[in-house]
Amino acid sequence: MDPTGADRSARSNLMALLFPEAPRHFPWARPAQLVLRSLHIAAMAMVVGALPFGAPFEALRLPILLTLASGVLLFAIDLARDLAILSQGSGVAVLLKLGLLGLGALQPADRLPWYLAATLVASVGSHMPGSWRHFSFLSWKVMRYPD
Repeated sequence: MDPTGADRSARSNLMALLFPEAPRHFPWARPAQLVLRSLHIAAMAMVVGALPFGAPFEALRLPILLTLASGVLLFAIDLARDLAILSQGSGVAVLLKLGLLGLGALQPADRLPWYLAATLVASVGSHMPGSWRHFSFLSWKVMRYPD
């Protein structure tokens, strides 16, 4: 079945919307990311720091919720700029971090090592050189866009 011109056009428009030629620029994104990342790190430090001391879930509820909410918002900003981030080094680092956090949630007895591994991946993902951060695993080249 050959798609009609309207179907191809709609798909093309959707692809352009999801994967723009250059990431979208939102003037509010940088300050929002600064605040969210600071909140995310502080809340996550409280969770990971409390785990070795056996802190109960009730005591960690607020830091867990703050970590989750700030992380979701940070990732949403990146995805709103360009979904192609999911195939680049920085996006792959986030997905790997989420996988490690998921393993920690599934294995509560071993939560601390999984969360520490996620913290290390997040640190590398946040501080790796731009050539790694913007390396696309789909096109196997560095996608150079200004941050």
